[in-house]
Amino acid sequence: MAKDRNTVDYGGPLRRLIFAVMVLALSAVFLLWRIDSPRVERFRAQVTDTIVPNMEWAMAPVTGTVNLIRDFQSYNRIAEQNTELRRELRQMEAWKEAALQLEQENARLLDLNNVRLDPRLTYITGVVLADSGSPFRQSVLLNVGARDGIVEGWATMDGIGLVGRISGVAQNTARVILVTDASSRIPAVIQPSGQRAIVAGDNSAAPPIDFLENPDLVRPGDRVVTSGDGGVFPAGLLLGQVAADPGGRLRVRLAADYERLEFLRVLRHYGNEPVSDENDVLGPDASALTPELTEVTQ
Repeated sequence: MAKDRNTVDYGGPLRRLIFAVMVLALSAVFLLWRIDSPRVERFRAQVTDTIVPNMEWAMAPVTGTVNLIRDFQSYNRIAEQNTELRRELRQMEAWKEAALQLEQENARLLDLNNVRLDPRLTYITGVVLADSGSPFRQSVLLNVGARDGIVEGWATMDGIGLVGRISGVAQNTARVILVTDASSRIPAVIQPSGQRAIVAGDNSAAPPIDFLENPDLVRPGDRVVTSGDGGVFPAGLLLGQVAADPGGRLRVRLAADYERLEFLRVLRHYGNEPVSDENDVLGPDASALTPELTEVTQ
């Protein structure tokens, strides 16, 4: 159907009129905001106080969306932390079970062996005053000495592992030769194989193991403790664990923390009493059985 020529189109002029009014309104607002006058400034403040508080409804969707995103991120973090805590709890339960089993086994072995610790083995704690270590001699100085009853040759520990022995006592100080020193030689036992060896210092952080009876029975990770041979160190003091260097030589990864030696325990060890008479060991009641034992042996 053909378009009626008598129909008047008001759309175009109306759009142009609206556009012109918007341009004039925006220009007026721009000029109003640019005028530097106290009266205009008060008018702008009144307009701001009237319009801005009523525009919160327009920002509500944006604020709600932002809060929703933050809550979702927080929920994800909480879920990850919960999963991590559950995993750590399972590990702790496994460690707890292993600790209980070891505690029961230790109590059973102590009961079977009737172990009695030496009540004379006490200690005195000293503070490390200076570290006089060098590539050729490794030692530290303690603030305890002859006034505290320190005797040369006593063992020193950092609370976990053996550190060295007293070598030189003054009135108020004492020098400790470390296990890593080249002059250090410690008789040791490797557990659980029971192999006896000598831990010889070579001025390195991991002293080597010498004079090992059967190296095939020793594995990396085995515990190394003092054997008590020679009467210098008490038996059973922890030295560390067996480790193999790149060349295949067995060494001891020391348990003591030599990088932070602040306090040392000096063990009071007076040695074992020598046995001069077998009757002192067997007791007075066993003296009558000695001739019979001699005849049976013959």
